[in-house]
Amino acid sequence: MTGISANKITLIGVYGGAFDPVHNAHLRVALDMVEQLELDQVRFIPLAQAVHRQQPQAKAQQRLAMLQMALAQHKCLRVDSREIDRGGSSWMVDTLQSLRDDFPRAHLCLMLGQDAFRHFSNWHKPEKILQLAHLVVMQRPDDSRQKGLPDALLKLIAGRETEQAQMLRQQRAGCLIRQSVTQLDISSSLIRQRLAQGRNLSWLLPDSVAEYIHQHHLYRDE
Repeated sequence: MTGISANKITLIGVYGGAFDPVHNAHLRVALDMVEQLELDQVRFIPLAQAVHRQQPQAKAQQRLAMLQMALAQHKCLRVDSREIDRGGSSWMVDTLQSLRDDFPRAHLCLMLGQDAFRHFSNWHKPEKILQLAHLVVMQRPDDSRQKGLPDALLKLIAGRETEQAQMLRQQRAGCLIRQSVTQLDISSSLIRQRLAQGRNLSWLLPDSVAEYIHQHHLYRDE
């Protein structure tokens, strides 16, 4: 619970994912959210075992090590290993409950990309998630995928959307806010593909992470 004041409402961004590997687009959108929403910190939470996606290629401790290197120079960005420590399937509702137990005065802001948001109504206990956290949907300024959302999702978020960032501190949970993020066309799958092809990774991810990948011969057989 380092860095959390007992005297004010704190906003914690919750950024889950495989981070296989972490790259510059992950870091940039997290910093965008810190700046735009005045988050006190963003906690990067690498999953242990994926539920609705392919399992990570790098081992859990390797992904943690890369995150620690990538975030070392940003005090507002934290590595949180609770899903890996817990083991098993990584259900976000359990992670948020754990965070609420650790930071009872904080307001949690679950950060989602547009694709993840479209499928949010299919997540495990989405109603409970909205009792534990706000939703922050990170989207590109020209993202047309925000149109035509599923009916189940529209019903779930009805009456929750706000354009006022201060509502994230005024209400404990349950708000939905959309935020534009810097457009960096980088993905972990792109990096793994380039590594398998022996291509240069400059400017795609932190140098320390690239060096770690090379030292440990990761992603060579993609």
